[in-house]
Amino acid sequence: MSLVECVPNFSEGRDRTKVDKIRDAIASVDTVKVLDVEMDPNHNRSVITFVCDSSKAVDAAFAGIKTAAEIIDMDVHRGEHPRFGAADVIPFVPLQDTKMETCVKLARELGRRVGEELNIPVYLYSEAAQRPERYDLAAIRNKNFQYEQLKEAIKDDRWKPDFGPSVVGKAGASIIGARDFLIAYNVNLNTANMEIGKKIASALRARDGGLTFVKSLAFFLKDKNMVQISMNLTNYRKTPIYRAFELVKLEAARYGVMPVESEIVGLVPEQALIDVAKFYLQLNGFDEGNILERKMEKS
Repeated sequence: MSLVECVPNFSEGRDRTKVDKIRDAIASVDTVKVLDVEMDPNHNRSVITFVCDSSKAVDAAFAGIKTAAEIIDMDVHRGEHPRFGAADVIPFVPLQDTKMETCVKLARELGRRVGEELNIPVYLYSEAAQRPERYDLAAIRNKNFQYEQLKEAIKDDRWKPDFGPSVVGKAGASIIGARDFLIAYNVNLNTANMEIGKKIASALRARDGGLTFVKSLAFFLKDKNMVQISMNLTNYRKTPIYRAFELVKLEAARYGVMPVESEIVGLVPEQALIDVAKFYLQLNGFDEGNILERKMEKS
């Protein structure tokens, strides 16, 4: 069995009934195991994580995209997070011995099906990108270029989709790709000042001279009346969680603010949390083989 993970992001984080319908559509495909469902009402976004044999991955993702397109209207969608469509971003991630090339093929096959069968514009990104300028997700969709802007821009050759029509319907467009494991990590600050948040996010971002494997944006959380620094850690081995958190603290201190809490959205590798514990507890020379659960697995 060639195992893959898929982590589709849908533009619905407030209506549990709709998210459950999407989850059930994905789970109805043979060999699929849904591992996690995360809903965020501020971002109005949900993240569903599933794993399955690579031969079923496209069918499962397609089922989720089709259902999302039927029940989510992007003309009325509002949320803090940038978005292109009902099924916004759909990445495939290789697990175990599965090669990245397998996930690239899956992404392109899914893109073709979504474009041809659902008439939804599709943009390929990361390892599956067919145009170098679309490798980086932020270069396709960002806070300044979202669903509303795409509706007009898609008529230009620059925004011609990789698959599907050059017309945006109520389901919007989908961004499909293949990538390595990513950790979605957020830090909330004891301030409502978005200008401070934007400066901190910029200091973290790779493209602005920050940490190489960090993408970050600042959002205002209305229900908590605080600013959130939202990060994607694209290589947790080279930029671990604790390093990103420490840089947020350092930059926040410049403006007299500090973190009050943080969160991980979706699943996280065990090793990433072990690395955090080793750093903060100064467990120099710690033998990870002494972790109880690992001993039990080997017994």
